[in-house]
Amino acid sequence: MNVDFIAMVCNTIHLYHSYLQSKIKIPILNLRDEVEKSLKNLKSILVIATPLTTEKLYDFNNIVKPDKQEIIKLSEAILNFNKGNNKDKQIQLTRNICGKYLNSGVSSILLGCTEFAVMLKDEDIPKINTIDILVESTIKKLITFKKLKGVDLA
Repeated sequence: MNVDFIAMVCNTIHLYHSYLQSKIKIPILNLRDEVEKSLKNLKSILVIATPLTTEKLYDFNNIVKPDKQEIIKLSEAILNFNKGNNKDKQIQLTRNICGKYLNSGVSSILLGCTEFAVMLKDEDIPKINTIDILVESTIKKLITFKKLKGVDLA
């Protein structure tokens, strides 16, 4: 298809970034690296995500992780929300976990799953959406590729 690069929207798939990149020549944006760059000047950030994403993908120095029971509850909230099972309850559960950590000193919540961006879109809490970071990185990469190819972006 003659693409310049690939952007993968799912956070968890980025656990396999190195493997996938080793199989193809087309560059794949690395969401983990982009998120890490975006968070480097921030202090204490709670990550909410699936267990693998929480434990392995976003394991930076300034990341606070929910306890194991909360990680399980957050995973169940994602599944139930996606199934349409009492969506308000899933949002409330997620909001409560975020509130606990915000009250204990974390500065922001890293939304490590696309579902959380939907669930918490109307919540007035400090949050960082990894998909926003991916979009910004994609635009920057696209501009760079187009300039390299001599395409006028005006």
